[in-house]
Amino acid sequence: MTHHRVPFAGKAAALALASMAGAFSFSGSAAAEGYPDKPIRLVVPYAPGGSTDITARLIAKSLGTRFGQPVYVENRAGAGGAIGHEVVARSPADGYTLLFSAAGPLTVTPHTYPKLSYEPVKGFEPIMLVATQPLLLVVNPSMKVNTVAELTREAAARQGKLNYGSFGNGSAAHLAGESFKMQNRVNMTHVPYKGSSPALTALMAGEIDLMFDVFSTAAPLVQAGKLRAIAITSQSRSPLFPDVPTMVESGMPNFEAGTWFGVLAPAGTSRQIVDKLNEAMNASLTEKELRSTLAAQGAVVRGGSAADFGAFFADEFQKMGALVKSAGVKVD
Repeated sequence: MTHHRVPFAGKAAALALASMAGAFSFSGSAAAEGYPDKPIRLVVPYAPGGSTDITARLIAKSLGTRFGQPVYVENRAGAGGAIGHEVVARSPADGYTLLFSAAGPLTVTPHTYPKLSYEPVKGFEPIMLVATQPLLLVVNPSMKVNTVAELTREAAARQGKLNYGSFGNGSAAHLAGESFKMQNRVNMTHVPYKGSSPALTALMAGEIDLMFDVFSTAAPLVQAGKLRAIAITSQSRSPLFPDVPTMVESGMPNFEAGTWFGVLAPAGTSRQIVDKLNEAMNASLTEKELRSTLAAQGAVVRGGSAADFGAFFADEFQKMGALVKSAGVKVD
């Protein structure tokens, strides 16, 4: 008789497990169906007031209206964005803690800091690419260069004596400068600063000669005549500076640089929740206030599916890794 009880017990256990799995599947689906039923935390891994933070707050405001639940921004700055990313990566994958990140901590920092407290690719679930933001190549007005070709000739004639600034080691501005050097086979000296403001102040004072910078900080100084913009790093010209050519138009066909904003969730977040968030965020991008804010930053509104963002993220991660390696970028 005993040998008859074992298979029966096995079948009973299998049925119990199947029943439990079905219950979990149902409860997971039900949770996604009722999502969200409480406040959502949107973590920004930077200090308040920057372009990333401003955009995140507009997204949070719109999502709160659409979902009928508060969506609040929590600034967790520090360690180049690593602190905020770690907070989200270690949060429950239930859709109630999200990350609003820029490109650096996800696609550059992993290649410059070998020991991170978060896994950039496997630790997050991409939800939506919000926008891409090109850089402006700006020079001190005292420099007698008005085009990329003239700047290249100047750099070649003064090998190693031109100084280009950036808003930090391993930043988008730093990598753009390194890419410029490699593609034109010129040597320039990199001078990193702790943010755009001190770098731009140094540029206006003549302590450095040029830099690539984001629109939000460089554009007002160009418009005031304190700096000269000679190129933009996007594929097409910016409506803010229609007379400023792209790097491609300036004779550098393979040059494209900049940063981007995206929303991610902890790895393992259900597809239903990701899709619901993606749909709401795409709708948010149609709102006038958000579009005008992004346009004022020189950003290009993107949107699209979670899969689109995942493919974009993977491509950027690979490209930045190759650039960091070939340029020998090191962060102390």
